[in-house]
Amino acid sequence: MSLSPQSSPYKSRSGLARLVNALRYSLQGLRAAVRHEAAFRQELALAVVLIPAAFWLGRTAAEVFMLITPVVMVLVAELLNSAIEALADALSVETHPLLGRAKDLGSAAVMLTVLFTLAVWAAVVIGRFVW
Repeated sequence: MSLSPQSSPYKSRSGLARLVNALRYSLQGLRAAVRHEAAFRQELALAVVLIPAAFWLGRTAAEVFMLITPVVMVLVAELLNSAIEALADALSVETHPLLGRAKDLGSAAVMLTVLFTLAVWAAVVIGRFVW
């Protein structure tokens, strides 16, 4: 017998209580990432430097957002990668090819967002100071 989504004890009802619970769970996730994930802490430290720098480097609001967006994307990718890794580790501590692939795919997503961030920042820096 399967449970419907409404009968899950982990699902909230609706309305304001749902929003408050969603915010609480999101903040718990951020705290867990800061507490348990070294890579997230490193990327967050970099974001703390880069986001204010975007306001100095960007000449227009669009350029500022163009600089901030990939930095936030790196944090999001790292959170998703950490979630995949935590779930894989909870399922099995033994080597499994599909769990390994899932972890590798999450890591690849982080790498691509980091490379994209570097490309965007390099293009803006070169455009501002070289050309």
